[in-house]
Amino acid sequence: MKPLVEVAIVDVCRNTRTLPCRKMVIADLGCSSGPNAVALVSIALETTRNHFLQLQHPPPEVSLLLNDLPYNDFNVVVKSLVVLRQINEPIVVAGVVPGSFYERLFPSGSVHLFCSSNSLHWLSKAPEDLRIKQIPAYDIDENVRHERLPVVAGAYTRQFRKDFTLFLKLRGKELVPDSRMVVSLAGRRSDELVTEITHVWGTTAQILGVMASEVNARL
Repeated sequence: MKPLVEVAIVDVCRNTRTLPCRKMVIADLGCSSGPNAVALVSIALETTRNHFLQLQHPPPEVSLLLNDLPYNDFNVVVKSLVVLRQINEPIVVAGVVPGSFYERLFPSGSVHLFCSSNSLHWLSKAPEDLRIKQIPAYDIDENVRHERLPVVAGAYTRQFRKDFTLFLKLRGKELVPDSRMVVSLAGRRSDELVTEITHVWGTTAQILGVMASEVNARL
C-alpha cells in the first residue's frame, strides 16, 4: 500500500482547498497492535514531510489517529505513537480512537486521509439469516458443507455488501471534501470461490508449518 498512500498524500497536499488551515488529519482504521500498527500513518507522515521539504514550505500540523475495537491492545500502539510524536517537523499530535468502523468515529469533514489494510473483511456481525436457521459458516460434514455452500456464501455476500456500503457512507461524512481514502482487503472472483479460498488458506498453512518446524528444531 506504500505507493498508494504516497500518491494519496501528494494529492491532498497539492489541493489548496483541502488544507486551508495547514492542518492535516490522518486516520488508520483497524490498526491492530503489532509492529505494523503505525506503518501506514508513518508512510503518510514521511510523505507529507518530504513533499513540503521539496517545495521548501513549512509542513502542516499533522494529527495521527489509530482506530480499532476497544479490546485491542492500545498500550502497545501508544508506545509506537510516542516515537512518531518526537518528530519536530511537522508538528505531530497522535491518539487512538477505540470503536467499530461500522459506526461514526470522527467529526464531519475532519479527516484528510483514511487508511485501512486488511481489516474490512471483518464483518459487523454474522449473517442474521444463518443464525436464525442455525447454519454454521463451516460445517464439519463435508457433504453438508458443499450442499449449503451457496446459501452460506450468499448470506455472507449480502452482509458484506451491507457493511461495506455503511462503511463508505460513514467515511464520506467524516472526510474533508476532495480528500482521499486508501483501502485494501483480500478479494476473489465469485466464479473462483474454492480456488481462491484454498490458495489463501494454503499459504497460511505453509507459514504455520514453517513456524512449527522451527519451534520443534529448537526443542
